[in-house]
Amino acid sequence: MTALWRVSVRAHGDDAEPLRARLLALAPDGFEELDFGGAVELAVYVPDTDVDDTMRALPDAVAQPVAEGWEDGWRAFHEPVEVGGLWIGPPWDAPPDPARAIVIDPGRAFGTGGHPTTRLSVELLAASAVRGSLLDVGCGSGVLAIAGARLGFAPVRAVDIDPVAVETTLANARVNGVALDAYVADGTRDDVGRADVVTANVLLRPVEKLLERLDAGAVITSGYLSGERPRASGWEHVDRREGDGWAADAWARPA
Repeated sequence: MTALWRVSVRAHGDDAEPLRARLLALAPDGFEELDFGGAVELAVYVPDTDVDDTMRALPDAVAQPVAEGWEDGWRAFHEPVEVGGLWIGPPWDAPPDPARAIVIDPGRAFGTGGHPTTRLSVELLAASAVRGSLLDVGCGSGVLAIAGARLGFAPVRAVDIDPVAVETTLANARVNGVALDAYVADGTRDDVGRADVVTANVLLRPVEKLLERLDAGAVITSGYLSGERPRASGWEHVDRREGDGWAADAWARPA
């Protein structure tokens, strides 16, 4: 059996964003992110045959062998959360009210509901004064799109540059019995159409690019630290939520 290694590296402030981009290139199926005060630790799990190449790509990284039984520890890491009146959790936990539940199987795409940026985005989505159509840009596992459907937004669309994320979003939508459309697109480049509300839980620079070109009445953005705020020319700042060093913002077109 091939041994598994955890290769991790820490970053502070503005250094975190380019590191996330590098990790996305190295591990398009996903990576782990942990908060350590003012720093974030990003980690990928690779077979021992790939450790040397990964370390060359991440010169400041630390490599550690993964102990036996890591599968059970990984499962225990994904615990349900309640936010915005919704329960978000893995399929091995029973929701108290299936009608208010979002069941997400942590698989090959980002987003289980446990990360602060996801929780903050759901909070703002639930508090949004604007209802109607919803577009989730950078949908990952589909948490925000499914949350929008649960909260009464319709129709719901989701896009991502990663085909795996689109497949995962559609699969999770079927599991949760919600109707949405998902397809491959790059919101910073492609015409993704109009929506009453757009959610974008991505990195800071893509958020800024999206705000320059989106056709929407309201936007909820996240994926950056609490000390950061996107440049948002042409948008009125409506609300901000912060937690565990992360932030999410709500924006509206001026009347």
